[in-house]
Amino acid sequence: MLSTEIQILLVTAASIGFFHTLLGPDHYLPFIVMARARKWSMVKTTWVTIACGVGHVGSSIILGLIGIAFGIGINRLTGVESVRGSIAGWLFIAFGLVYFIWGLRRAYRNKPHKHIHVHDNGTYHTHEHIHQENHVHVHENHKKNLTPWVLFVIFILGPCEPLIPLLMYPAAQSSTSGLVLVSLVFGLVTIGTMLTIVLVSAFGISFMPLGKLERFTHAIAGAIILLSGIGIQFLGL
Repeated sequence: MLSTEIQILLVTAASIGFFHTLLGPDHYLPFIVMARARKWSMVKTTWVTIACGVGHVGSSIILGLIGIAFGIGINRLTGVESVRGSIAGWLFIAFGLVYFIWGLRRAYRNKPHKHIHVHDNGTYHTHEHIHQENHVHVHENHKKNLTPWVLFVIFILGPCEPLIPLLMYPAAQSSTSGLVLVSLVFGLVTIGTMLTIVLVSAFGISFMPLGKLERFTHAIAGAIILLSGIGIQFLGL
């Protein structure tokens, strides 16, 4: 039988996990825009989101467990989480900026242009030409494959700020099983909320015709990730 304190903490964990994720666009926007720009399948979008969510929540849980096991004060762990959050914010900014610049360069390369074909009889004709996705150089294709790993590293460094001080430490004072349950509920709700928002949004956006803006999808994705990083770093989102 769970104690009243643990029952309250479980409800609190589910609520905080949901609203913390919903109100933090950095939890889902990067996956939505990258899935659209990279044309990820729903399966790939799912596993990338889950992996990053596990890294995001798991890193804070591990830090909290270390703090509880060694009797480290909440203030010290909160300070560590704050530093991790700042690093993650700057990494979001750096990644978004680099990807934005790369996306603009790619869009410029894919700008429609005309070729003139002259025939032996003196006649000629023109046709419009665009460098398609399969013409991308091999080294750029390798860069594509790094994108999920870059996001994974950033999310490992990104803390779940309310988890340790508001949930784990109070739960640990009650029981070990309560600590495990509270951490598990928070993690499942957080990852579940991330995944739901990402998949629903990615599915809807996949049907949006962008027309001439299609070649700017990478630049747009980079800009949105950059703005997410700015929101984390300077607006406390």
